[in-house]
Amino acid sequence: MPKRGMDFKSKEVINLTDARRLGFVQDVCADLETGKITSIVVPGGNKILSMFSNENDIVITWDKIKCIGEDIILVEL
Repeated sequence: MPKRGMDFKSKEVINLTDARRLGFVQDVCADLETGKITSIVVPGGNKILSMFSNENDIVITWDKIKCIGEDIILVEL
């Protein structure tokens, strides 16, 4: 498993349930007290139409992440 949040930035996220490509990790959320990553954020929807809005972003909690590879992260949503 990656040790730093920046290690996630270049990885594509794929949903195992329907094999849908969700996009690339945009942000990582962590518990500041423990330093553990709690979730990852993938931009959702059309970013051109919602350029300044984060309301369509997909927040994926750590328990939904099933496998982290060199290039992709597999999740089950």
